[in-house]
Amino acid sequence: MFNTEVLKSRSGLSSTELLEISSPFGLDREVYPLLIVGMRGYYLDSLGQEGINDRGIYDDALFIDSPNGTVCYHANTDPSAFRKGWGTDKSKGMARLKPGLWKVHQFGMHKNYEALVQIKGEVSVIRDGDPDYEDTGYFGINIHKGSYNGTSSSGCQTIYPEQWQSFIGLAKSEAVRLFGLRWNNVVIPYLLVE
Repeated sequence: MFNTEVLKSRSGLSSTELLEISSPFGLDREVYPLLIVGMRGYYLDSLGQEGINDRGIYDDALFIDSPNGTVCYHANTDPSAFRKGWGTDKSKGMARLKPGLWKVHQFGMHKNYEALVQIKGEVSVIRDGDPDYEDTGYFGINIHKGSYNGTSSSGCQTIYPEQWQSFIGLAKSEAVRLFGLRWNNVVIPYLLVE
């Protein structure tokens, strides 16, 4: 299902390139020195169908960016499948996080392990429909570990499992380094771009 050679490589962008991408969003990096950047379709032509940002595979990237460096990880920023729906109740469509700057994540528990969880505010998603439609709220759009057999996402941002411990370990160590005892109570901004 996955091209394991591509998933072993972690070519990425430099801190300078990420600064150019994040600058238009006006994020004060003095206040928010630790930033997670998601790039939908980053590995567009390396994994999945050429020229298409696929669902259900790790053809996206997440970057941890801090004053101490930048590291790239294979990720999925799309839901694992399609499910058309309508409205905002049980018949709602599958959610896909809307690109933008989201200051809503902090360290917390996803199921039974530590992750970055959406608890500091609402996000907007685009739901599968006919036509697709926007919905805003608390949906638990977390940044967590995916699986080897799929991306494990109903709208969450997931990391390839082999890279998860490195991702969460680095995010946590940078948070401790930058925020000290407050590390697990601060917002970790997440910027998602196409």
